[in-house]
Amino acid sequence: QPFDPGNFLIHAVSNIICSIVFGDRFDYEDKKFVTLIKLLEENNKLQNSIHTQLYNFIPTVMDYLPGPHQKMIKNIEEVDKFTFKIIAEHQETLDPTCPRDFIDAFLNKMEQEKGNGHSEFTVETLSRTTLDLFLAGTGTTSITLRHGFLILQKYPEIV
Repeated sequence: QPFDPGNFLIHAVSNIICSIVFGDRFDYEDKKFVTLIKLLEENNKLQNSIHTQLYNFIPTVMDYLPGPHQKMIKNIEEVDKFTFKIIAEHQETLDPTCPRDFIDAFLNKMEQEKGNGHSEFTVETLSRTTLDLFLAGTGTTSITLRHGFLILQKYPEIV
């Protein structure tokens, strides 16, 4: 029976990245996880609109104009809330001697750099970096796996 492995691959890859970055995996039916994936997929589609591309060039003007870029901004704000919540939970339960994941390692480095006024190790940077790792890793890895499956289907003698 034919099927599209796209959603499964995105969920699997996202969960692996979550375990590295957030230190926790999510159930595939977890509402927060599913919502996060939907927001990211929607933003991938919205990035192709001319409004979103114009927003990258003239954001101050586009902030006042309606269009799909406004939805993308709201989606990013929702993802930021999700990330900041996880960071806050990590800050409360941090054990500097035993980092659990990327966030803990970053928080430890923030503590080391506390006296440095020029440090780039801030909660905002942590949130952005976490989001970058999550977005870049999820999209590229799941697409690479999809293409790998396609090649294996086309050339079964390779296996």
